[in-house]
Amino acid sequence: MKKFLLFTLKILILTIVIAVALDFIYTAIYLQSSNRGKVDYVYNSKNKNYDVVILGSSRANNHFVAQIFEDKGLKTFNYGMSGGHLFEASLLLKLMMERDYKIKNVILEADLNLSNNHQAEGVSAKFLPYLHQSETVQKHFSNESDFLELYYIPFYRYIKFDSRIGFREMFFSVIQKRSAGLDNYGYYSLGKKPNGNMKNNIVNLKPLLHNQYYEEIKQICKSNKINFIAVMTPMCENTKGINYFKKVQKLYPEIHNYENVVVEDKYFSSCGHMNDTGARLFTARILKDFFNK
Repeated sequence: MKKFLLFTLKILILTIVIAVALDFIYTAIYLQSSNRGKVDYVYNSKNKNYDVVILGSSRANNHFVAQIFEDKGLKTFNYGMSGGHLFEASLLLKLMMERDYKIKNVILEADLNLSNNHQAEGVSAKFLPYLHQSETVQKHFSNESDFLELYYIPFYRYIKFDSRIGFREMFFSVIQKRSAGLDNYGYYSLGKKPNGNMKNNIVNLKPLLHNQYYEEIKQICKSNKINFIAVMTPMCENTKGINYFKKVQKLYPEIHNYENVVVEDKYFSSCGHMNDTGARLFTARILKDFFNK
């Protein structure tokens, strides 16, 4: 029995040592990576200057053609993250401030993502390699239910989110394989033709009276003298519950409603996402309305 307990203890110690070593190696690699995605691109940078920074979900990532802003002489990057919520948008902006970014305007896509205060685990996982290095990341995750496990158990976060920050992603970071997410100033085109479902039902979706992360973004912009522009972006014609956007505007009158600026199906890739042609029409309208000077 004594030998068995001793053997078990040795195995436990060895497992902990290996976990600590792997955690250190993975983290060290991510701290040198800046071309795999928008999170490491921001985290491993400093003192960037932008006229326009775009934040939001895929409805920002696919809807704002950053090149058009650039062509007008506005230094721009689309930091919209597909699948992301305002939880991640707020944290990304906090990291920009931590990294001494100078930003004149923030355009925030704030519509469907106002309906929740939750993190999008697949997207938020991209911040976890920096959990011990960044007080900003640590504070942002501190109220999450799994924070203690992620913070104190070595290598746990890399195992739990293996598909996002595990071996494959770590290996691509080692060989410095650039992600397409950083091309086109962060804008991701969905092509020029419809290829998805042109019906949507958002009847049960309700905007929160107080969205914590939306308010955080507003406050960060105010504190850093950044011009804050919040907009709702278009959806296809066959959307049930389209009055959701009116509900948003009633709760948040400062958010500009552009839901019906582009409506025909030919301008959409799927009901909630415009194709490249629609995105260019929409982007041109935003430039005209907010940057005409």
